[in-house]
This record gives sequence, C-alpha cells and structure tokens, in this order.
Amino acid sequence: MKKLILLFTMILGFGVAANAQTKPAEFKFDTEVHNFGDIALGKPVSFTFNFTNTGEAPLIISKVETTCGCTVSEYTQTPVKSGEKGFVKVTLTPSGPALPFNKGITLTSNARTATKVLVIKGKYVEGNTK
Repeated sequence: MKKLILLFTMILGFGVAANAQTKPAEFKFDTEVHNFGDIALGKPVSFTFNFTNTGEAPLIISKVETTCGCTVSEYTQTPVKSGEKGFVKVTLTPSGPALPFNKGITLTSNARTATKVLVIKGKYVEGNTK
C-alpha cells in the first residue's frame, strides 16, 4: 500500500512539474504610454497600442475599460496565439475645459499579468491643432 501511495505521489508531482513548465499568455506592448500632445477640443484622435503574445498559451482579452465616456476602445476579439500580434485602439474625443489629461485604459485578460493599464495623456486646447 505504501508503494502505491508513493507511486501515485510521484506521478502527481511529475504532472504538476510538467504543467509548470508552460508559460502562460503574456503581453509585450510596443509602448504602454502615448502622449497626444495638444488636442483641439471636439476633434477625435486615435492611437493603436500594438502587442505581441510572448507566452505559450493563446492570449484572450476579455474586457477593456476606459475612465470616461470620451474614450472608446477597439481591440483584438479573437485569441492571439503565441508569437502573434494584436492591438488595442483608443479613440478620444476631447470635451470639457482646456486642461492637461492623463487617462488609463484597463485591460482584463488571461495573461500572467491579468490586469494591464495603458495610459494616454496630452492637453486639451481651444482651436485647431490636429
């Protein structure tokens, strides 16, 4: 009986060790912060954050949240396989007073780092800039 328990424990241990060798999905962004500079009020601007899945498992983005209604996002909806690229596109329509801004875009995924925050910043200005 002791040999059977020892054998079962060894098999279970090797199984856990083999699974631990697999790297989960992981983001590698080209950049995680974008500065729009001066943006004219009411003129939408966009930026695309590109990433590569550097893990071994397919990367799945389940949710992208922005901090205000003036920011809208689009993102890769299908699983991103290991070594492949995906994107998160952010469109900002400036409104309100002419002030500097710093906004976070929060991604939720199955990556090793399950929550990732991208940042857009700049300054709202009156008139025609971009």
